[in-house]
Amino acid sequence: MSADDEFETADTESVREVERDERTGRSAAAARIQQQASWVDLQVRQAMERGEFDNLPGEGKPIEDLGVEHDPDWWLKKLVERENIALLPPAIALRKEDAELDARLDAIPAESEVRRELADFNRRVVETRRQLQGGPPVVTPTRDVDDEVAAWRDRRTALIEAQRAARAVRPPSPQKRSWWYRWRSR
Repeated sequence: MSADDEFETADTESVREVERDERTGRSAAAARIQQQASWVDLQVRQAMERGEFDNLPGEGKPIEDLGVEHDPDWWLKKLVERENIALLPPAIALRKEDAELDARLDAIPAESEVRRELADFNRRVVETRRQLQGGPPVVTPTRDVDDEVAAWRDRRTALIEAQRAARAVRPPSPQKRSWWYRWRSR
């Protein structure tokens, strides 16, 4: 046997080994995929038997079709709609927050937290003024912390007085006796 014959024989054998490995690799991969698919089917079937798919939100409702043109950001729009996320320019968001700030401050029980909230609001207003991102201009004024805290105290005092007046007008409810007292007095 010549060197060329040996080389061709070795080359042919290596090609056959690679083909055999590819075939076994493909069949092993196909078997693995089939096994995974059957495992997933088994998990879904068991979950259905346990009733984990019962009473899901949207049950019995049609799936919304994609429409004529597919929007690649459909999931983002659905998230914004579902979670009520406001995507506003910073200037508009600050205006909206400024309009709702008094109500948010009234829900805070401590003066230190009110001061912290006002300082954070003022910081964001100043930062937004410094950024040149385009869009509407920032016309939201900063708030004077001491004046706002005084107004918060006045609103809080008025609320407490109104609650006290409402309690004074309402007749006291009769005290309930414990079950032991009621049982003993029979």
